[in-house]
Amino acid sequence: MENIHKKIKSLRLEKGLTLKDLSDLTGLSVSFLSQIERGTSSLAITSLKKISDALNINITYFFEEIENHNYALHEEEYKPFKLEGSDVFHIRLAGEFPERKLEPMMVTLPPNMEFKEKYSHPGEEFYHVMRGTVIFKVEEVEYVLKAGDSIHFPSEKVHEWRNPTDTETVLISVLTPVIF
Repeated sequence: MENIHKKIKSLRLEKGLTLKDLSDLTGLSVSFLSQIERGTSSLAITSLKKISDALNINITYFFEEIENHNYALHEEEYKPFKLEGSDVFHIRLAGEFPERKLEPMMVTLPPNMEFKEKYSHPGEEFYHVMRGTVIFKVEEVEYVLKAGDSIHFPSEKVHEWRNPTDTETVLISVLTPVIF
């Protein structure tokens, strides 16, 4: 996954696109895309989705092949991953089948994590706190959630999260649309 920036540049060049062309297709700035391709800036999943859509490829191209051809997924099959430039761990909890609509994941937020990036994208998000504390900010309203608490909101609302504690926070997340 460390080579996502190289894959983006390679695909862009294969398709004969300039950084300006890709910027026009994604709505991301030329300078940001340049930093991404050089590997000097982190990349949010929402930005990666915009890039994969613009390049007409499935976002899974950028990740190890993570497939489960069975409806059940056992703990020993978990494959934790982090997005480039992020300290947040994700584990896919879904099986693979055509026309899947939900993206369930286990998400681990590191201790003392601050707000880093605001997100807004199509879909819905549901989170249930399994362990720890998390602060979600949705449209400038802060929600402090502890183990046993949940939050569900439209992803179009500008949102961000942080872990204000000295321990990891573990969440179960269910998102739409499917992104992996």
